[in-house]
Amino acid sequence: MSGAPVAFETVWERILELRGEFFRTANGRWFTYKLDGDRLAVSQSELRLSRSDLETAFNMLPISRSAKLNRLVEGPAHVWAILHDERITRGAW
Repeated sequence: MSGAPVAFETVWERILELRGEFFRTANGRWFTYKLDGDRLAVSQSELRLSRSDLETAFNMLPISRSAKLNRLVEGPAHVWAILHDERITRGAW
């Protein structure tokens, strides 16, 4: 990460602010998400991304590709897409 470190809590707030907005995976699949308890419910799937999985991936940033998250988090392609979106990163990583 460059500049001042960003706390996960700040990133989580950004993620929540952007629910309902479109994100795109590295493979070009568009998706949105909504809050379902403490999880993000991904559109057009049964996938639920937990806050803890997003935090696990956040602690590994920067990540060159979603495959590095396989077996570590649910929905690695979606987690990667969210955490690497410019609206979330704001140039910090």
